[in-house]
Amino acid sequence: MGITESIAAFGSHVIGSIGYVGVFLLMTAESMILPVPSEAVMPFAGFVIAEGTLGWLGVILSATLGSVAGSLVGYAIGKYGGRPFLARFGKFILLDSQDLSATDRFFQRRGSLTIVVSRFIPIIRHLISIPAGMASMRLAPFLLFTVVGAGLWNTFLAWCGFQLQKNWGTVMRYSRWIDIGVVVLLAALIVLYVGRHVARRHRAAKSS
Repeated sequence: MGITESIAAFGSHVIGSIGYVGVFLLMTAESMILPVPSEAVMPFAGFVIAEGTLGWLGVILSATLGSVAGSLVGYAIGKYGGRPFLARFGKFILLDSQDLSATDRFFQRRGSLTIVVSRFIPIIRHLISIPAGMASMRLAPFLLFTVVGAGLWNTFLAWCGFQLQKNWGTVMRYSRWIDIGVVVLLAALIVLYVGRHVARRHRAAKSS
């Protein structure tokens, strides 16, 4: 079994086993700072939909409710804790202060609609609720924009997984090349991650 097939089998098995509650919890984590990317959850949910284990309505509803729940946690952190809380406890919740600053600038430039747009942007979507809370954005539009943005994004990713499973025979014909691509992509992500943190430490050392 190749890398691509193994990943698909493992991911669909996990999502199929944990069901709607598991999808809800994973997407809650995804929206409240924790490093659980929706790209690693929703495509497998779509895969399981195609297999008939879960249904469309249940998956999209549980995923979007999870996104809202996690976003409310981030909103509360920003509104009631603010920068003093983040400065003190940010490192314990895996919060990168530079990423938060970039997200804050993104929010200030584009306003409330940022809540929708940010769902399609890596890193930003994990943190956007915090500056929204810090700015005391009204809760009703915050929830509305979160539902719209998260609902669209979650549905798109699930649809991608659904289509992938429906065309699995075609995918497997090219699995060797896909496996190579997966290895190259993972290696590139590791290099970027390490390089990014080394560069930040170097800048911090120079400024201190």
